Amino acid sequence: MKRLLVVDDEPNLLRAVEACLRAEGYEVTTARSGREALVRVAASVPDLIISDIRMPGMDGFALAGQLRQSSRTALVPIVFLTAKNERADRIAGFRTGVDMYITKPFEPDELLAVIAGILSRVERTHTEIARAIGSSSSATESFTIFDEALTEAERHIAAAVARGLSNKEIASELRISVRTVENHISHILDKKHFNNRVEIARYVLEQSKEA
Repeated sequence: MKRLLVVDDEPNLLRAVEACLRAEGYEVTTARSGREALVRVAASVPDLIISDIRMPGMDGFALAGQLRQSSRTALVPIVFLTAKNERADRIAGFRTGVDMYITKPFEPDELLAVIAGILSRVERTHTEIARAIGSSSSATESFTIFDEALTEAERHIAAAVARGLSNKEIASELRISVRTVENHISHILDKKHFNNRVEIARYVLEQSKEA
């Protein structure tokens, strides 16, 4: 089940979007502001974020900017769902790193199609990396040999990331919490000076080729 975060200061719209997404089978968390969204993300990184632009305090542009600056959330897809329909606003959103821009009022089917398309693209990317890596046991063994900077747990998780597994899938496979997986990934990024999960996967691939 994919985890989505919806951010909007309008309670009625927030509930409507949440109900729409839950009916489609998504696990949904909500936030009423950009700062509250950052708290939610700190606790658990979602697979995709849907956010309004106009919000009190931290608006959608500032939220997207902060998410893109963090190694933990740099690649999390972001969809703007907003009444701001000016060309300059759309350009600003895309420059911030937003993946899609949908204006209100919107069709639920359109939103669901956009989300499914983005998540499918991410899944295909992970699958291609996993295919290049080969078997998980081979990748993990090679990684263990060539990198003593990481703990054994971090090496196993790095190999799982390279296989294209989500944090939830890694947690289930290794029988640990999602929060623990996120912490390990954060440590890997810091130790290796990587910016995102893709760089972890590429590194595992390079190590497996040298084995």
